Amino acid sequence: MNRRDFLKGTIVVIAGAAVPLSSLEFFDPCEVLAVNPGIHWAFLVDTYKCVGCGFCVKACKLENDVPLEAKVTRTWVERYVYTRDGHQYVDSPDGALQGFPEPRIDMGLGEFKEIEPDNVGKAFFVPKLCNHCDTPPCTQVCPVGATYKNDEGVVLVDRSWCIGCGYCIMACPYGARYFHPVYKVADKCTLCYHRITKGLPPACVEACPFGARKICNIQDSNDPVTRLILSERVGILKEEFGTRPQAFYIGLTAEVR
Repeated sequence: MNRRDFLKGTIVVIAGAAVPLSSLEFFDPCEVLAVNPGIHWAFLVDTYKCVGCGFCVKACKLENDVPLEAKVTRTWVERYVYTRDGHQYVDSPDGALQGFPEPRIDMGLGEFKEIEPDNVGKAFFVPKLCNHCDTPPCTQVCPVGATYKNDEGVVLVDRSWCIGCGYCIMACPYGARYFHPVYKVADKCTLCYHRITKGLPPACVEACPFGARKICNIQDSNDPVTRLILSERVGILKEEFGTRPQAFYIGLTAEVR
């Protein structure tokens, strides 16, 4: 099944895939390379390739012991729909665990918005996860050091130290943190650190059927994903916060928040 066939039958056909350059925020490639040698993990999302299938969300939950029925997830996918009559809608039902089988927009609290296909001006999907910031605010507010950034640039949580105060959850500008429903401590994406240190890709990367998610060592200029980050017009989320995210996006538009 190809990407075109996958998208048939939904209003969210990527009709507006052509994005004007003025809507993009670019990241200076010269600022990407860290000064220290070794490994520094980074993530790349190609929004042009994402079809909102939700396979990444389910794979992440299964790999990282997050209950499927829980209303929290380490990674999620948002659907953005912009109508020709000037309205904007964003939804992510259950984090897109089951994808977007419902063409109507999930407005929350059991309410849905029906949009005529002819009224869709632009629509696309945006996967999100912890940005593993170079200057993570979550590590700055943790009173016991349970949240920390290791030498490879990955922000982790030591469950044995976490006291569940929730400061890190409030400090994250990306909404990437939550309380684990079983362990009752702060939880988040770790880039599947237990996998990447063994030479395996993160579960979400492995599960994506269209290659929309990739990981790389940003220190390695020969890494093909690193070359994409350095050569493509990549964007980052909420640059104004100064957190220096290490999750980069191809096709990111100014409307994405």
